Amino acid sequence: MLNQFTAVFEEEEKWWIAYIEEMPGVNTQGATLEEARENLKEAAALVIESNREIAERGIAGKNCVKEELVVETR
Repeated sequence: MLNQFTAVFEEEEKWWIAYIEEMPGVNTQGATLEEARENLKEAAALVIESNREIAERGIAGKNCVKEELVVETR
């Protein structure tokens, strides 16, 4: 599944600091812009996977409905 987010990269001295606007807590750094970009992709994937696992444990054994939700933003 592919998702689109807004990545922000700030150059701080000799490092690139990166975060995703829509996902608080997903941030990283890299010595180069490309390294920061790749690190950010990995961090986002790990947070999504972890949140999904936590949610699965929370609903285990409960009567619930799971479905994809498409949200349009500007």
